[in-house]
Amino acid sequence: MKVIAAAVLLGITFNTYAVSNAYDLHLQVSPTAEQFQIIADFKVGLGLCQAVLFIRDYEAAKNFPGIKESKIISRTGNQILVERVVEEQILLIPVQMRSIVEYKEVSDQVLDFRQVSGDAKYYQGSWRLNPEGDGTRFQYRATIELSSLVPYSIAEYFIRNQMTKRFEAMADSATQRNAQKQFICK
Repeated sequence: MKVIAAAVLLGITFNTYAVSNAYDLHLQVSPTAEQFQIIADFKVGLGLCQAVLFIRDYEAAKNFPGIKESKIISRTGNQILVERVVEEQILLIPVQMRSIVEYKEVSDQVLDFRQVSGDAKYYQGSWRLNPEGDGTRFQYRATIELSSLVPYSIAEYFIRNQMTKRFEAMADSATQRNAQKQFICK
């Protein structure tokens, strides 16, 4: 009986998630040794130009869950250094991580990034923007290795849950800002 109840509960959870996933969000977190490979994508009803303006608004990231601060500290050509402070709670313990991330605007459709200093042992990846139908698919690929202060299993749980919330918040923000005509493309 407990098995049937669990299966029904899981089925309801899966159906609810599928219905509430308005942005066709997919997230895959794969542990490899001490690192995590994160692959995610979601679709937002923005044209490519609008999506580029959104993804390059580095300081707006402070409006997403867990990101306390995000400010540009230098810009040279297509390379931007951004200082970020992330605050989360892991098992009711507040954790704050600081980093300086270098973004390289490779093209309108490719944005590479890597941590140049900070609390994570390693963080590097890219964003790809691909026009799709009446919108743009945001594709995120990253490898992260957190400090050894956070147990591996807790880190995996944290990454899965927080990244989902963060990507949903990004998609919501892009949609709202587009509705408010905040992206002006020439």
